[in-house]
Amino acid sequence: MPRRRGLAAAGAWAVTLALWTAALAGDASTPVAVGARLAQDANGARLVFDVSLPVEARAYALPSPDRIIVDLPEVNFQLDSSVVRESVANDATIVKAFRFGLLAPGKSRIVIDLVRPACPTEVVSKPVVDGASASRLWIELRPCEAAAFAALGVAGAPVTADPDPVPPAPLPVIVLDPGHGGADGGARGLGGAVEKTLVFEFCSELKQQLEATRRYSIALTRNRDEYVDLDDRVAMARNANASLFISVHADTLSEAADVSGSTVYTVAERPSDSEAARIAARENAADPKLGGEKQAQDDPGVADILFDLKRRETRAYAHIFSRGLVENLRGSARLNHNPERSAGFVVLKAPEFPSVLVELGYLSNAQDVQAMNSPDWRTKTAAAMVKAIDAFFSAPAPVQGVAAGPGVALGARPASDPGH
Repeated sequence: MPRRRGLAAAGAWAVTLALWTAALAGDASTPVAVGARLAQDANGARLVFDVSLPVEARAYALPSPDRIIVDLPEVNFQLDSSVVRESVANDATIVKAFRFGLLAPGKSRIVIDLVRPACPTEVVSKPVVDGASASRLWIELRPCEAAAFAALGVAGAPVTADPDPVPPAPLPVIVLDPGHGGADGGARGLGGAVEKTLVFEFCSELKQQLEATRRYSIALTRNRDEYVDLDDRVAMARNANASLFISVHADTLSEAADVSGSTVYTVAERPSDSEAARIAARENAADPKLGGEKQAQDDPGVADILFDLKRRETRAYAHIFSRGLVENLRGSARLNHNPERSAGFVVLKAPEFPSVLVELGYLSNAQDVQAMNSPDWRTKTAAAMVKAIDAFFSAPAPVQGVAAGPGVALGARPASDPGH
């Protein structure tokens, strides 16, 4: 054992000496990386860089294809590309490739290409030996569910040389649900407008604006043009521990081209009107597994009083958010003559988190189609939605019970439940 410790210490000092030598050859204030190695198996992966100085790092996820991005201050990577090939070799169980380099003046980036979704469990600089400036940047990855991976789509807090930093407060998770996708194009309208494309473009803009606030963790139920079952969309939000679920759609009416404007829907066992019933039936029918219908609950405890209280409270919060959203949209988008409605939408029935469905407009109305195709309209309307979300999550009690973090608490119920 003493001999092994001695060999390890000698190896550490050899790395330190190499780092010092490299640093002296260039700008001493710029960290220099002289070595990298990857170890992985089915249970996880560890990527280590030998760096002359401690570095702060931000790690986040990008889908399509799945990647982990690690942003750093400027680092002088004095590494040969062969280090990547030798590190990955034939053990590509989680990481299939990684690359690194200067992204912009003062900023470098490591990109880790994944075989399957994996989440960082540790991204930290550790000293090579006690008291030395030379460090190792450790990036630990573990396999994770797709929903958890999607929830990492916002840059994390900076990681410093402290191996045991105080964990940041958890951010509320907002799940955005672009309707339809893949073979299910949704509604089609004037000028060849297709619902699945318009709503995805809008959700992408909304995601970008929400991420810019650094107040939320954002997940999409689909990150590309693909079909996702309605119940899978709800399951993704549940697995991500969502605080708020927003499904985005666009309707069409062949018989009434003058009908226009945005509408916000909440869930109800009985629809608020015949138009709400028609739209809910059409959206629910998009999932062939459901045959156009779905039982109100799949939970075996549906008759339990606590389950019922939780569901009632969640729906009350959904109505609170819906009203605030409608008010904020008034200044940026044309609203339907009846902009706040309710019906039995399958994707809104989860009892754990408030859910709303936003119909951006009607593809059968030329003015609505023109608006939804406009980047300026998307930017302005998404900004109004961000304002409504900010107000919802910063409101005082009783909304604070849901606003404080993921999930819905059973305490501090509103005095009345507008959903019943």
